[in-house]
Parts: sequence; C-alpha cells; structure tokens
Amino acid sequence: MKNYNFDELVDRTNTNSIKYDAREQFFGTGDLLPLWVADMDFKTPDFIIRALKQRLEHEVLGYTFRGDSYADAIVSWLDQRHGWKIEKEWISFSPGVVAGLTLAIDTYSKPGDEVIVQPPVYFPFFDSVKGTGRQMVENPLKLVDGRYTFDLEDLKSKITPKTKMLLLCNPQNPGGMVWTKAELEALATICLENEVLIVSDEIHSDLVFNGHRHIPLPTLSEEIANNCVVCMAGSKTFNIAGLTTSFVVIPNKKLFVRYERTLKVPHLHMGNIFGSLALETAYREGGAWVDQMMDYLQENYRFLESFLKEHLPQVVPMKPEATYLIWLDFSAFNLSDEKLNDKLIQAGVGLNRGVQFGKQGSGYMRINIGCPKATLEQALIRMKEAFA
Repeated sequence: MKNYNFDELVDRTNTNSIKYDAREQFFGTGDLLPLWVADMDFKTPDFIIRALKQRLEHEVLGYTFRGDSYADAIVSWLDQRHGWKIEKEWISFSPGVVAGLTLAIDTYSKPGDEVIVQPPVYFPFFDSVKGTGRQMVENPLKLVDGRYTFDLEDLKSKITPKTKMLLLCNPQNPGGMVWTKAELEALATICLENEVLIVSDEIHSDLVFNGHRHIPLPTLSEEIANNCVVCMAGSKTFNIAGLTTSFVVIPNKKLFVRYERTLKVPHLHMGNIFGSLALETAYREGGAWVDQMMDYLQENYRFLESFLKEHLPQVVPMKPEATYLIWLDFSAFNLSDEKLNDKLIQAGVGLNRGVQFGKQGSGYMRINIGCPKATLEQALIRMKEAFA
C-alpha cells in the first residue's frame, strides 16, 4: 500500500486561491498564515490528478452526463464507509452543498416560512435562509461538559405552524460533534411530529476520528428517511472543492421529483466533466488515502492540544469528533471579538472569527488543522508569542 506524504509544503499562492490570494482582502494583509478557509493544504490525491490528466488526453470537452459508474461509486462508498445502503434513484446533483441547501429551501418552503438553524453553525446557513426570503429561527446548541448538544425543549418551543424546515449540520461545524444515534433520533422525532423537514449537511461525514461513527440521518428509520434530504460531497474529504460537485440523496420519491424540478429549471443539473470524474475516482480509489489523512489529522490535533496546554492554557480547544476544523475558546482573555481578531492578525495568523457562526461564537475562533504539521506549529508559536 502506498504511503502518502502529508508533511509536504505546497505553495498555493498565485493560483487564485481564496485561502491564500484573498488574504489582503479579508485580513488587510497578505503576510499571515491562513488557517481559515475550509480546504486543506495537502495535495489533491494523485489518483484523482491522474484521472483528470487522462481525461484531458481526449481533446473535446463537450456536454456530458453522469453515467451509471458515477452513481455506482457513490452507492458503494456510502455502503462501505457508513453502512448506508442507498438506491441510485435517490441521487441527485448540486454544484455544492450550500447550493443544495438553498435549492432545498426554495423547493420545500415559500417566502415568509420559518427555517430553523442551530448556531453556532456553518455561517452560509444564515445566508441561504435569509437570501431566499425565509424567516430564520434560532435553536442554539447547548454547551454541556465541553461539548455541544441539541436543546430539544427550546426547539419544541420555537416550532410554529409556519415552521417548514430545519437545517442540520451532521457532523457539526464548527464544534466537530458527531451526533449520536440518540441525539439524532430525538431531534428527528420532534421534526416528524411537527411536519418539519430536515435538510442535513453531511459534507464532513468521511472526516470522523477514531472512537466515533457518522450516522447518516436516513438510516435511523424509514419514516425519518422519508422526512429528510441529505447533502454530501467529496470536496472536503479529498480537497477538490474547486470542482464544484456535490450530490443530494433523497429517499422520498415525491421530495426527489420536486427537488429535481427546481434544479433543472436554471439548468444547474449538468455539472462539469472534471468534478464528476474526480468524485467518482475518489470514491473508487480513495479509501487508503482517507485513512492515512485522518491519522495525520488526529496527530495534528494531539499536537495542537498539547501545545496549547503547555504554552497557552487560556485557549481551550473543543475536542473534535470529526472534521479538520477546531473550535478554540479565547474567552479567558476577555477581549472583544474585534480586538481578538486584530491581535491574531498582528501575530500573523488568519483564523475564522467565532461570531461568523452566530452570536453564540463570541470569544471563539475557528482554526483549520488540515495542513502540514510545520505550518500548524508555526501558527501556534505566533499565537503564543502574541499572547505572552
């Protein structure tokens, strides 16, 4: 079996990388280590690059469709990695998970309807709800023993006849929780009882650490499967976000038909040659790469946790159960969010501000550890010196 090198430093500047080449725009300086945007600094796997190069040997890039082999790869991956047996007829397309969420909101609700979000949460959720003219209802997560969990009593109190949908982040971003079966069943039961559709963002499902297991929402029961739409992608797992390809799994035939209608009206269903090929190749050949990459991320987190405990104990990381995005609590410094962000920028480190994920993120920052250990170490040393 091939051993992959995740220590390799890759120069991503001058590639129109948002993470690197938009530093000046977002931080006011290009001279900082960017550990913010949720893509990794590891090379996209060689087997994916090889497949793309081979396709370029055929010098016609005309209209294409996603054939049976594409769907078969998704079916096989979800079965092997998550024990989720799906039918090919359940698979639809989206240019990205956020696009899928937004299309679902457009499909299954109307302007003025209420959509529930659970902050602190991936901030594009807010834009998808507000941008489509829906009313956003917050059901904040509860912090219990250093881990977020659902506030079910608050959820029940927030649901009204106008509430049509709940956006679920599973696994959770930025906290890194892998929701347990009991947590998901309790949430899904409330939604079933109140006829609230769940749209589940499961883009981080492959990035689960040892001791935890991702549970796709539809696997809980047939009744729950018929009341949810699941958005997934290989973009985070294999570092192929720039190929704008994700998929939507909808077990309920009526919901599937409605989503497809929304997708096809603006001709968003076509996708692109290279995104489709990259996803299929990743799911066919990527198991060993993902396993090694997750081992590397696990070591990166152990290093971060140990470093902070020794050199910067005021900063408390939320122990991740999944993802390469770590939620850091800086509240012990008693700084305003603006001053905290400025201090880190002055130190030469670019992180995501916690308040981007909702007001519940005040005092927090999100750091991306999907990078070579040397990069992470350099960033942590800068942070230590800034707060010394």
